[in-house]
Amino acid sequence: MSTVQPTLILNAEQIRQKIRRIAFQIYENNFDESALLLAGISGEGYVLAQALAKELHAIAPFSVNLIKIDLDKAQKAQPAVQADQPERVYTNSVVIVVDDVLYTGRTLAFSLQPFLVVPVRKLQVAVLIDRNHPLFPVSADYKGYELSTTLTEHVDVVLSDESRMGVYLK
Repeated sequence: MSTVQPTLILNAEQIRQKIRRIAFQIYENNFDESALLLAGISGEGYVLAQALAKELHAIAPFSVNLIKIDLDKAQKAQPAVQADQPERVYTNSVVIVVDDVLYTGRTLAFSLQPFLVVPVRKLQVAVLIDRNHPLFPVSADYKGYELSTTLTEHVDVVLSDESRMGVYLK
């Protein structure tokens, strides 16, 4: 049985360019805010949120706070999803939920849960890769790259390992 080698879609430099562009878009759409909150979904989504926060610190005058949303992406149903900060941190804030890949929208739909029970000023979504297979009514406000794939293909985003950083199609 032969194993199919993954195809490199974006290399490290291209990913950094996408992150910078997304940061500028976030700044342009929120220039009149005094602060915003990036809520990274555990795993590569949180790493992407950290990279976006770093870029925003360099270009934007507003403060940027970072929180982590913990959930098991493999589960079909989620218990109450929690952020790693108390509700008061994101109440009346501009919140941008960040993940590496938008596939069906299920993970992002679950990750919106903590922000739907408190008043927020604005709730947006940022992803590095949008695969465009919506099953849930979630779309990204900020996309690094749109990639049409089949349902059997898998997109692997590696941000946390500098030596292998890239977006791969398997």
